[in-house]
Amino acid sequence: MLGVKIKNFTTKEKYTIEELFEAIAEHPFTAGEPDLVMHGAAKIITFPPLDRQNQVWIMSFSGNTKAGNKFSIQKMEQAGVGKMVGNMVANDLTGNLFGLGRVFGSHSKECERLVEETWKEINALGL
Repeated sequence: MLGVKIKNFTTKEKYTIEELFEAIAEHPFTAGEPDLVMHGAAKIITFPPLDRQNQVWIMSFSGNTKAGNKFSIQKMEQAGVGKMVGNMVANDLTGNLFGLGRVFGSHSKECERLVEETWKEINALGL
């Protein structure tokens, strides 16, 4: 699917999203310094956005509070409650053209590359 990049990984031990963040927070990533943010009701790990439509996220398959060992690294829009509302409004005002920046924007391919690099770097940590 255009504009989407998802790489899954499995850890040896079970982690909540907060515990995974603590385990990776000090590691130097190509995508930049990780951060733990709220996006709606979900806690996610994010890396610095390239623009409003392109950011690397790490999400847990187990939700916010339950420990699990299955996670995904994804190319998404910029996270955060305020950003989520702003992106929805911008998309609505432009007849969904705003979201095309994730597919065709100047940072789209770079964000896909950063998802791949982050996946390799996470796997190399041996978690």
